[in-house]
Amino acid sequence: MNLKPIKSKVDYQEALERLEVIFDASTDSIEGDEAEILSLMIENYENIHYPIEAPDPIEAIKIRMEELNLRQKDLVGVIGGKSRVSEILNRKKKLTVDMIRELERFLQISASVLVHNYQLEKK
Repeated sequence: MNLKPIKSKVDYQEALERLEVIFDASTDSIEGDEAEILSLMIENYENIHYPIEAPDPIEAIKIRMEELNLRQKDLVGVIGGKSRVSEILNRKKKLTVDMIRELERFLQISASVLVHNYQLEKK
């Protein structure tokens, strides 16, 4: 096992390549230990250099609706009437706490995604 900190893109690429080689190693082997340590180092490097932005709440709703094969009318009664659903999905109004709770339950989207701020469309 020849581990070293990941300090550059070259180090990162080398770590990924090495992990690919030893990925299926037994967990109770030297290579398994190396794979576990490399995974943690790679994850740390990616979190610092390639952070993932929180998804836009409205886009998250639309994606989840598509995954569940739902249409706008399927949210009527969940977050309000037909016009309220339209206003939310078209970014005319902000989600309320009650809407977030209902969307979390109905669409199985974490409230932590839905509470992020997003831009309203200008009139």
